[in-house]
Amino acid sequence: MSIVAAFMVPHPPMIVPAVGKGSEKQVEKTIRAYEKVADEIAALKPQTIIISSPHSISYSDYFHISPGTKTTGSFAEFRAPEVKFELEYDQELVNLIAQKAEDKGFPAGTLGEKKTELDHGTMVPLWFITKKYRDFKLVRTGLSGFDLLKHYEYGMMIRDAVEDLNRRVVYVASGDLSHKLQEYGPYGFAKEGPVYDERIMDVCSGARFGELFDFDENFCEKAAECGHKSFVIMAGALDGVAIEAKQYSHEDVTGVGYGICSFMPKGKDEGRHFLSDRLNHEEKALEDKREKSDAYVKLARASAEYFVKNGKVMEVPDWVPDEILNAKAGAFVSVHKFGALRGCIGTILPTKDNLAQEIVRNAVSAVSEDPRFEAVEPGELKWLEINVDVLSEPEKIKSKDELDVKKYGVIVQSGYKRGLLLPDLDGVDTVDQQVSIAMRKGGISPGDKIELLRFEVVRHY
Repeated sequence: MSIVAAFMVPHPPMIVPAVGKGSEKQVEKTIRAYEKVADEIAALKPQTIIISSPHSISYSDYFHISPGTKTTGSFAEFRAPEVKFELEYDQELVNLIAQKAEDKGFPAGTLGEKKTELDHGTMVPLWFITKKYRDFKLVRTGLSGFDLLKHYEYGMMIRDAVEDLNRRVVYVASGDLSHKLQEYGPYGFAKEGPVYDERIMDVCSGARFGELFDFDENFCEKAAECGHKSFVIMAGALDGVAIEAKQYSHEDVTGVGYGICSFMPKGKDEGRHFLSDRLNHEEKALEDKREKSDAYVKLARASAEYFVKNGKVMEVPDWVPDEILNAKAGAFVSVHKFGALRGCIGTILPTKDNLAQEIVRNAVSAVSEDPRFEAVEPGELKWLEINVDVLSEPEKIKSKDELDVKKYGVIVQSGYKRGLLLPDLDGVDTVDQQVSIAMRKGGISPGDKIELLRFEVVRHY
């Protein structure tokens, strides 16, 4: 046996009558669809149900699987303590997933917080399912801060463990869609919201799982979705399998998107290995970019690769052109992996004898010293995209009116505190947003007296 079905479902607590107290009638279409899902799961009689939830324990660098023999939960947080759950975990399957992760050096398992209470992203689907079917064990997993490809790979590993144990399993990918679909909604409106919902429902209703990788991180953030990575894990669990997909419902009446689809396996399909396909595409695209990159980027890459492989800073190579050797300037080196930021470190003003040394040192810092990320490992090097921004000397300005997010970067100073943001960044569309982010980066509070500086950059690819 393996995964016999998968479902994409939302998790609004108000859909539970004891929580909604009548407001759940707004989403009657979603409720009817959810009941169909529960009926189908009951008919399938799975031994285990796996639920991935954005509201389970999540770490930036680890996929957490809930440990223990059993779990409990209630909607007490939502003023409905009478709605309770008590379920048994499938320890054997959990332990095998964790063992496979350890064997592969994959960052997943039961380490970390030992929270036993179920989250609402898990309980909402369970509320519908357990009304129709109870003879199953549970596996609950959270998401992570890793890129989408890593989530897909995690799903493939879950699938392998299921097959090894010959389990009859249903996978439930819990996740709401955009939270910014209506002005009157709790999170307001963003133009990316409806676009996200339309795209995700189109992709999922056609089971075109390879297109899940095409959703840009900044676009998803602007749309304020919460389920995308959950859907990607589910897709990975169905890798290499022909799928019959069906859309049951999509609603946006509360300002939040609720989508429900089913995915029924129909045998092996060698044309649906989406991770390997995407990796092949990425590798070719990055090779092409590396060939076309200029001397600034080639120097940064050479420095980053030398340090990751050898653990020390390289000397400036002989091939570096005079325009870099004879210049002095601040520079930022940015590192991305599969479209997600992997490290970014730089200097506002020159700190070395020349720009070449500046780039060499900042490339090392970007792959090893950015406090937001773990140091880059050798196996990641071929997947890295590197950019270099060379800064002009910053100049003081009197007000935000002299800024332009596309043309100027900004430095915000308040006493000894200082925050910087580069220009023309994805997801930064207004001067107010630019200044606000720079202030947060510098630990500057909204009420603090500030001084603004601007600078221009020459971006090298």
